[in-house]
Amino acid sequence: MRLLATLLLLLLLRSAEPRRGPRSGAAARGAGGRVRGRGRAAVTRRQAQECKEYMEAGEKYLDCQDRQLTTVMQDWPKDIHHLLLARNRFQVLRDNMFSQFTQLKSLDLQQNDISMVEDGAFSGLSQLTTLLLQHNGLRTATEEVLLPLPRLTYLRLYDNPWDCLCPLDSFIRTLQVPSNRNLGNYAKCAEPESLRGQKLKMLRLESLCADRRPGVGGGGTRPPPIKAKPEITFLCHTYMFPRPLLDCSSKDLNYIPTDLPSDIVKMDLSRNSIKHLRPKHFLLSKDLKLLNLSGNGLQHIDKASFAGLLYLRELDLSNNSLHYFQYGVLEDLYFLRKLSLDNNPWICDYNIHYLVYWLKHHPGVFHTGLICSEPQEFRGWRVEDYVKTYNGECPKDKQNGVNGMDTGQGGQVGTDNDAQEVMGETAEGQGESLSQPLKKKPNKFEIIRLS
Repeated sequence: MRLLATLLLLLLLRSAEPRRGPRSGAAARGAGGRVRGRGRAAVTRRQAQECKEYMEAGEKYLDCQDRQLTTVMQDWPKDIHHLLLARNRFQVLRDNMFSQFTQLKSLDLQQNDISMVEDGAFSGLSQLTTLLLQHNGLRTATEEVLLPLPRLTYLRLYDNPWDCLCPLDSFIRTLQVPSNRNLGNYAKCAEPESLRGQKLKMLRLESLCADRRPGVGGGGTRPPPIKAKPEITFLCHTYMFPRPLLDCSSKDLNYIPTDLPSDIVKMDLSRNSIKHLRPKHFLLSKDLKLLNLSGNGLQHIDKASFAGLLYLRELDLSNNSLHYFQYGVLEDLYFLRKLSLDNNPWICDYNIHYLVYWLKHHPGVFHTGLICSEPQEFRGWRVEDYVKTYNGECPKDKQNGVNGMDTGQGGQVGTDNDAQEVMGETAEGQGESLSQPLKKKPNKFEIIRLS
């Protein structure tokens, strides 16, 4: 009986296993699917939460920079005015990708991997005024891309490898319309070789569709292009909001880049190796209000180096190697309000007087860091205090010869004090005889104070 019962139990267990197995596997797969689904949802929520939403000047910003994003999230707020998507991983801008953001005024897509923009990518953005697409991989586009953007004022396209061929014709025609003066500035052809380096805004349209087969149109082997200094568009990054900023910090520059944008308000050139400022570097940057040149090891500033910066408000020259300012260096800075001069080895001699003189006649300029480094006897002094001692009265011990003269000439001794100091040696012991000719003849000495 026991043997029979054991056999029956084993049979029952075997028959139950196939039925239980599929159910267990399905349950496991279902559970696994739910876990994976929850994981994707959690990632989406986490990405949305990491974006910073804030208000400035009554307008709503959504900052999603540096988030490794490849597309727009559907749960983002729809009433934003400025969307910052720089330094992500967008590759293709699909039709209607931003259509839900109907109030959008600016869209920052710079420094992604964008290689294609579909014609309807910006549909619905009728309020957009600023579009930043620089530092991507765009090669071609059509005018259809810009049609949904009737209010577009600023369009940045530089540092893209544009193929200046027939398909780009309609797009370039749109950029070259005179009223579109700030659309596509600084963007240049990368191909073909015959047009490389030419600006899209200045390109002759008939050259786009020219026959470029070998031997046609006088073509042939062309000399290699002349290497030039890399320009601003390839070195620095531009940010339009909340204020137009050109960031060239820590780029190992040893010169001021050429082709500076004219509409930049803030410019950061700090932590480079710019040793010498030459005249008229900033002549076209007429809207500049803040210029940071700190940490460059700057040694010399020529006259007219700041020419054109009429509206500059803040100038940072701290952490450099400046000893003094040449006369006239600051004369173009009519509206300067803050001047940072900390951590420079200022030499307190006659050359430093211009800087103090200029600050004295511009009392509205707040300045810091004007401390003597040399010579040793003035080290640690405020430069203003040094200048005061330079212009102070002669020490009393230098006036002993005068004090020993005949006090009967009281008024005369006071009025001819400087002349008697000049003739101190010859007048020693002859105070009375010296004062008599001075009464008869006018003072012919020109008093010159020497350091």
